[in-house]
Amino acid sequence: MGMGVDKARAFPGATSGPASEAPPLPVEGSGGGGSPLPAGTGGGGGLLPPGTGAGGGLLPAARPGRRGAVSRAILPYLAVAPLVVILWGYVVYPLWATFATSAWVDGRFTLEHYRVFFDRTHTAPLEALVTSLWISVLSVLTCGVVGVALAFLLNRYEFPGRRMFQTLVLVPMSLPPLVGVLSFMFLYGESGIIPRAVQHLLGLEQVPFALRGLAGVLAVHTFTMYPYFYMPAAAALQGLDPSLEEAARSLGASGWQAWRRVTLPMLTPALVAGALLVFMHSLASYTAPLLFGVDRTLTMQIYVSRTNGDLALASALSTVLSLVSVAFLLFMRWYQERRVYRSLSKGAAHHRTEVRNPLLRWVALVLSALGVVLVLLPVFVLVLISFSVNARWTVQVLPPAYTLDNYRAIFSDPRFWEPVATSLKTSLLATLAAAVFSVAAAYAVTRLNFCGRGLLDAAIMLPWALPGTVVAINLIAAFNEPTPFSLGQILVGTFWILPLAYFVRLMPLVFRSSAAALAQQDPSLEEAARSLGATWGYTFRRVVLPLMLPGVLGGALLAFVEGVGEFVASILLYTPENVPISVEIFRRMYSFEFGTATAYGVLQIVLILIVLGISSRLHRGGASRVVY
Repeated sequence: MGMGVDKARAFPGATSGPASEAPPLPVEGSGGGGSPLPAGTGGGGGLLPPGTGAGGGLLPAARPGRRGAVSRAILPYLAVAPLVVILWGYVVYPLWATFATSAWVDGRFTLEHYRVFFDRTHTAPLEALVTSLWISVLSVLTCGVVGVALAFLLNRYEFPGRRMFQTLVLVPMSLPPLVGVLSFMFLYGESGIIPRAVQHLLGLEQVPFALRGLAGVLAVHTFTMYPYFYMPAAAALQGLDPSLEEAARSLGASGWQAWRRVTLPMLTPALVAGALLVFMHSLASYTAPLLFGVDRTLTMQIYVSRTNGDLALASALSTVLSLVSVAFLLFMRWYQERRVYRSLSKGAAHHRTEVRNPLLRWVALVLSALGVVLVLLPVFVLVLISFSVNARWTVQVLPPAYTLDNYRAIFSDPRFWEPVATSLKTSLLATLAAAVFSVAAAYAVTRLNFCGRGLLDAAIMLPWALPGTVVAINLIAAFNEPTPFSLGQILVGTFWILPLAYFVRLMPLVFRSSAAALAQQDPSLEEAARSLGATWGYTFRRVVLPLMLPGVLGGALLAFVEGVGEFVASILLYTPENVPISVEIFRRMYSFEFGTATAYGVLQIVLILIVLGISSRLHRGGASRVVY
């Protein structure tokens, strides 16, 4: 009996009579509350198909006038027009500007830089491309083996130490790329703690081993990037019914055959997602090849060309890198779509097989403890060195002296705090802009019907396929002169170029998370609100946004983490007045201020861990999954 009163309180314009009395339906050309609106719109102008009233409820057939039909056809395009302008101005136009910079030299069109790239007499660019591709492919393989193996062991078997190891298996995600490289260099490099310790222990004249060259790069990439495979693979295994494998074994298949023919095909979407992330990050890797002595990679060649003032060559290299990245993305999409991976089981009874053999249990315990040590050791070494005195650690195994001065300087001296403040400001601005854009874009792609919706989705995700180096060169080529998209200003060399670069890089992450959250909502919730007279704005604010907010916040928090640790684009875009924390770490390392550099790194890790903790709580509290 009181239902009508509750509805009236929840939605303005609803009737307050008994529940059996339906609210008056709007006639053609009116909104839910009687406001004069074009036919086919609800209260507030919500976009609805012909023949629907407020909230999309079916009405008796009406004969819309030509003006109403035109309005319904145009409104979706008017709604997405601002999104298209943003994508054109900061994604598509910079890509075109990069190609134009490489192809128009001295006022004429030429492909000279591309000819030089593939010229066998100048092998440096081509060798750099081959090296980058080789590193990326090997990184995908090593990260895939480690990540999928860990996901399978931790989700299918119960053994001593499993819970502890599973809790810590994602710790490498807290290490920004630059900080992860530094930790491995301090641990396993030619002057690293472990090689020196073995040298002193055995009384050798030289270190017996050290990570260098391609092996060092692969070790760093595997350690810092295997979570990109582990997370989607673990999620897929949790939703996969183990009885499928048991049925295969009961029909005579071996364990390997059941894994290869049943489990692995079902993991294909997760493997594609992990491979894309690892390939893109490896292709953009700069510090690992630099510090471990890999002379030529495409990212390094772009950086050298840019710093030498040859923007045309840097643009040509960036264009080639963009084509390689997009080609890999299209190949992985083709590979994923050519197969079907659906489980026909009605449910997944998730359980783990307990390891009962005493010997295997001891082996599992030892390996789990070793895994915990390997995961935590890089973080522990960074914390240890952050207390060391600068310029005092030379040939000793461990730093000979310790101090709190590094942290005291960061928190007390404004000059030391500026990089932290710059990273926080730029990441926060970029994350907020990406969140606002992504909410609107997710609603447009998920709820509106218009020609080109798939193209809009692809354009939003395009920056995710571009390495950070390419994004930086694109923005340099586009905004080193005044343009309408920069409001007539030159952005290169200013503070605003950094948050703009972060926005372009982080936008796909927040969008995909927001779209996934919105796709899980039943549109009938909006229709119910609209049928009770709520305007579109009120429905969006009180119904749609609260339901998709966990997904938006989850994506925004992960985007903020990426922004705080961003280095590859920052090293090309920063100015002396606006130095992000990752660039400051790099500068301190080259000044041999190891203590200060690692103190910045530890602070960066703490910030990231806090944000990841908040994101984890949101996820457990019902946040939608982040889909990459």
